[in-house]
Amino acid sequence: MLDQIQHITKRVKERLRELESLKVQQQKQVELIQQLKAKNEALEEQVRTLQEQKNILLSAAGKMPEADKAAFESTINKYIRDLDKCIGLLSE
Repeated sequence: MLDQIQHITKRVKERLRELESLKVQQQKQVELIQQLKAKNEALEEQVRTLQEQKNILLSAAGKMPEADKAAFESTINKYIRDLDKCIGLLSE
């Protein structure tokens, strides 16, 4: 009977150590996921910036397709409206 209790106690302690190890691994994975998400967001922002620069260059060269031109003009108009709102708020 005592041997069985010791055996069960030993197994419980082993499982607790495994649990702690898994918690540490999980925390490392969570941190890695956060780092990768941040890197992904930075890369997505870089892609958006490069696309905008490409559109500006194409527009300046007069080589932008009509479909892209309409979307680009819409984006520029949105920026202008946002700037007008900011100027309006600053002048109050």
